[in-house]
Amino acid sequence: MSITRPPLPPFTFASALQKVKAAQNLWNTRDPAKVALAYTPGTVWRNRADFIKGREDVEKWLKRKWEREHWYILRKDLFSFTENKIAVQFFYEWNDKPDGTGQWFRTYGLEDWTFESSGLMYKRMMSGNDLAIRADERWFAYGPENVGIPEIEDMENPKVKERREKALEGVEKVEIGEQHL
Repeated sequence: MSITRPPLPPFTFASALQKVKAAQNLWNTRDPAKVALAYTPGTVWRNRADFIKGREDVEKWLKRKWEREHWYILRKDLFSFTENKIAVQFFYEWNDKPDGTGQWFRTYGLEDWTFESSGLMYKRMMSGNDLAIRADERWFAYGPENVGIPEIEDMENPKVKERREKALEGVEKVEIGEQHL
């Protein structure tokens, strides 16, 4: 049985963006078995200095990752794309203690993805850097449901709320045609 994971290549701006946000949502589940299914059985990864091959090893690697990265919240943004490749800029925050009382970190980086025609990713190359931050410097203090907000600021601030509402007013009306790519 052939498995597909839409959207499928060749990518357009809209389908590449959809693929990125689907990956963001999937990774925010922190479910290694579920996340691993987005990759081919023979997938090849480089994650910083780790080299991983195969869906089974990806699942084991993710399990170890999320055993040490607590309160993990991730945002992925489309950086660039071609027919079967997508480049992503990402940042995520996490704490080194399960109860959230430890050191907070923000991890920044870039990913290079290559897909098979099935929409499954067969290559993922990641480079990232960790920055120690204070709890009051967190961008995602309000949870993963807020990772899509255009401005990452203090959501309790009335001026920020007003700017956010204004920014979102025309979001559904924006159309980007092929001539802009």
